Amino acid sequence: MFDIGFSELFVIAIVALLVLGPERLPKAARFAGLWVRRARAQWYSVKSELEHELAAEELKRNLRDTEQTLRDAHDELKSGLDEARNRIQREGDALRRGVDDIDAELRAPAGESGPAADSSTDSTPPSADPWTTEPHPGPEPHDPSPTADDAVERR
Repeated sequence: MFDIGFSELFVIAIVALLVLGPERLPKAARFAGLWVRRARAQWYSVKSELEHELAAEELKRNLRDTEQTLRDAHDELKSGLDEARNRIQREGDALRRGVDDIDAELRAPAGESGPAADSSTDSTPPSADPWTTEPHPGPEPHDPSPTADDAVERR
């Protein structure tokens, strides 16, 4: 800022000594030093406040960018979920229609023409409903008599 060398400072000191005299020069030097310290303190205070403001602005900008990124990711995820939900719904509807068609074919009377009428190649009798099952008789009761395997395990 100011380009003052040693020779310029020496000239200023001699002029100050001549103008102020030896009695008032130390007081003037203390007063000048006090004002220089105050000016530096004020400068550092302004500089620090400016740096804090810039850091706060940068933090706000980063926060806004992150918020926008999250919002975009949320929208993308939501659209992907909606697309998957619609796809599953379409597939489910197609499966229901297919099951309904198969059920209608199986329930059709034997006298009708078409693929359901040709039941001679089908392994199930035409009167049996493939969607209903006979009740399964449960597990067989356990025979409590010892077997050869039980005897081997005990040894």
